[in-house]
This record gives sequence, structure tokens and C-alpha cells, in this order.
Amino acid sequence: MTDTGMTNATTPFVQVRNLKMHFPVTDGVMIQTTVAQVKAVDGVSFDIAKGETLGLVGESGCGKTTIGRCILQLEKASEGEILFEGTDLTQLSQKQLVPMREKIQVIFQDPYSSLNPRMKIGSILDEPMRVHGIITDKIKRKERVRELLSICGLDPRFADRYPHEMSGGQRQRVGIARALALNPQFIICDEAVSALDVSIQAQVINLLEDLRDQFNLTYLFIAHDLSVVRHISNRVAVMYLGNLVELAEGNELFDNPTHPYTRALLDAVPIPDPQAEAERAHSVIKGEIPSPINPPSGCVFHPRCPLAVDRCKTDTPKFRETVSGHWVACDQV
Repeated sequence: MTDTGMTNATTPFVQVRNLKMHFPVTDGVMIQTTVAQVKAVDGVSFDIAKGETLGLVGESGCGKTTIGRCILQLEKASEGEILFEGTDLTQLSQKQLVPMREKIQVIFQDPYSSLNPRMKIGSILDEPMRVHGIITDKIKRKERVRELLSICGLDPRFADRYPHEMSGGQRQRVGIARALALNPQFIICDEAVSALDVSIQAQVINLLEDLRDQFNLTYLFIAHDLSVVRHISNRVAVMYLGNLVELAEGNELFDNPTHPYTRALLDAVPIPDPQAEAERAHSVIKGEIPSPINPPSGCVFHPRCPLAVDRCKTDTPKFRETVSGHWVACDQV
């Protein structure tokens, strides 16, 4: 176990070490100069064990999606290591990444923009298998397309439809089927249900759980809906302003939140009982989220933290294990 934390597995399936992603802010037209850095992700570390689902939560702009894009190598990290089965993805060339892309897939947030509107569903699912040479025979690929649609709860005849002929939930199932086409081991679900109606969300979450069990998949589940994350995740990591502030087993984190930010997030979740909701005390975070271009010194949460003391303004808290498997970045708890 390292001080980055986290899984009890002897050899973690996915390891993220001190990941930083700083986007340059430039000025000038003909000659551009870098005048600042947007610190989207600023030193994040975690492990994911084989077969588990790690939920990654936090408010919009905290860096969740950027972490996913860095793992997928859609963004080149400024610093840090991303190890998949012991191989550092950040050191691989584009050619070396090709076989890795078969093992690591993504389900995008928006089922409307993530599918090519000019391609039929069958062609959308056929393309990755053809490009990667998974199935060379055209007839067998067509059979596999029908099988994928069936696995994801869709009529195989949908292969002849265009995306605009399907509902949002059906399109997202197509996105899931496309992610499964290459028989991956690790799937990043980037806000995979946030664009769907609540009733459809439950169906898609249940599908993802069934697929995880059926194919022994590993998920990084990025979301901001805490109830969804609690339902599907084995462990949950909480982010704030590019930093990881807490990580624990799902029930442990929801039953015993330690970091003030996590407590405030959970306090904001409404109780489905009007009387209980009216009577309970609410913890409201004061102030605005600081800019990632100029984050606060010390603990990034200290300007809004009810527990902050003078040392929080200068000392960066270590990500430490308070109880077994429960990690928190706060010196005041």
C-alpha cells in the first residue's frame, strides 16, 4: 500500500500516480506566449483493482473528465504515470497504444453527439472490429453486431436504423455496445447516464452492472449524481478543484464522510421525505469555487472550509489513511 492509496490488491489493475494536467493560457495573435496554467488536475493518485468499479465524483469543472481523457490518452498528461497492467501508457507511442485501445474503452456522456448521425447503427458497431482486425470476416462481424445489440437489450434489427431514429436511452445502449465490441477489460464511463431520464438511468445502471459481472469488466465511473455512484461503485473517490480529497469503500464514505467537502456534498442530497427534509440541518458551503488558474495555496478547500485554521492556508494536507481503506486529505479531521 502506498500513500497514494488505495486498493488492497497486491498488483492493482490500473494505477494513476501523481497525475497532473495543466492547460496553457496563451496571449497574443501572431506570437503566442503562455501567461498562465489552468490546473485541471493537480497531483491525483489512485488505484483500481481488477473487476471493481471506482466512482469518481465532484462538481462540474473539478477535473473528473480530464482524468478519464488522460487515462485514455486523448490528452497527454503534464506529469505523472498511468499504469495499465504494469505498462505506463504515458510512455507509449501512438502505434504502441493501438493494442491498448482494444483493452481500454469509453462510454461518452452525450448519446446524441457521440454517434455519427450519417452511419447506421450496424456500421457504427462494425467499424471498431474492422479497424482493429478483431473479426476479419464480414458475415461474422454482422453476426457479432446483432449479438452486441442483443446483449445490450436492443432489437438486433436496430442495426439498420440511424441514431436519430432511436431514443436517448437506446442510443446510450448503442454506445455501450460499441465499447464492448473490442472485448475490453477496462471501461471509463464518463457521465454515462447524466443525460438520460431518471427511469432510463436505472435501466442503464443495471445493464452496466450485469455486463461487469458477465464479462469481468473494470469500471472508472465518472459522475456527479451521488445516488447513482453509491448504487454501482465498490469504492468512491471525491474530487475538488483538481485534487482528490477523500476515497473509501462506498458504504463507508456515505455513512461516515470525513472531509468537510464530502460532508457538504452529502448534505445537499435531498431526502425523499418532505417532513424529514424540512426538519434536518443543512450544511451550506460558503463562497465560490476558486479559479483553477490561480488555486489557493495550502489546502485548496480552505477558503470555503468551516474547519479551516491558519495552517490550512500554507500547508498542503497529505492524503492519509484515517481508518483501514479510508483516505482523506485534511489535517483537521
